[in-house]
Amino acid sequence: MPFYQKGDVRIRYEEAGSGFPLLVTPGGGLNSRIANWQTAVINAMEEFRNDFRCITMDQRNANGGESTGPVPVEKAWDAFADDQLGLMDHLGIRQFFYMGYCIGGCFAGKLLQRAPERVVAAVFCQTVGHRPEDPGVMVRHSEQNWIPGFRERRPDVPAETIEKVQHSLWDVQPDFLYSVPRDFIAGCPAPILVLPDDTSSHPLQTSIDVASLAPNAEITVFPWRDPPELKARTIERVRRFAKSHLPK
Repeated sequence: MPFYQKGDVRIRYEEAGSGFPLLVTPGGGLNSRIANWQTAVINAMEEFRNDFRCITMDQRNANGGESTGPVPVEKAWDAFADDQLGLMDHLGIRQFFYMGYCIGGCFAGKLLQRAPERVVAAVFCQTVGHRPEDPGVMVRHSEQNWIPGFRERRPDVPAETIEKVQHSLWDVQPDFLYSVPRDFIAGCPAPILVLPDDTSSHPLQTSIDVASLAPNAEITVFPWRDPPELKARTIERVRRFAKSHLPK
């Protein structure tokens, strides 16, 4: 498997297909990794490989993945964006589409903020977001699904460091997308397509807010996963959305 390395960060990635680049990150919270495509609601690497040059990656320090790097105690969302943009630089890619699942909605917000001239259009699929009636849901999710496995693999990392990354991710901006404020999305001109969800960590309201605030946003029907015919039309809508925003 190919790797991209920059300093003490090492990122495993994969590619499929050809055409205009589409960076896709699977769900799984802090365990977002390539293997998760096998159980994703839409396997983007399979569905879009005939239309685009699809690129995916294990996120830094995901359990079960092969990407490694320091644990960022400040500006954790920027550290993920550094990895994603660094991979694009490594591949010689300037402009690209981005589609993020689950935590990928937070990644999308930060990429649009950090590199508006590079992210041509973005798809928010089942985005993570703040749930006011259960503000600790993402902290619990990380405590249950990421921290135990990470501590087992990296006993050298102090508990204080892990607490600081949790704070940076979920507490510094405990509203909306966590990674960017509402006023940024309200002023973001990039084309956006939202595929909503409604689970404990994927609040429907966050998807609605993204679609309502962003000036050039569209949103699909909800729910869209069933029946199979509706899901197929949703996949086709993603394809048409991306193709309609190909740079001339």
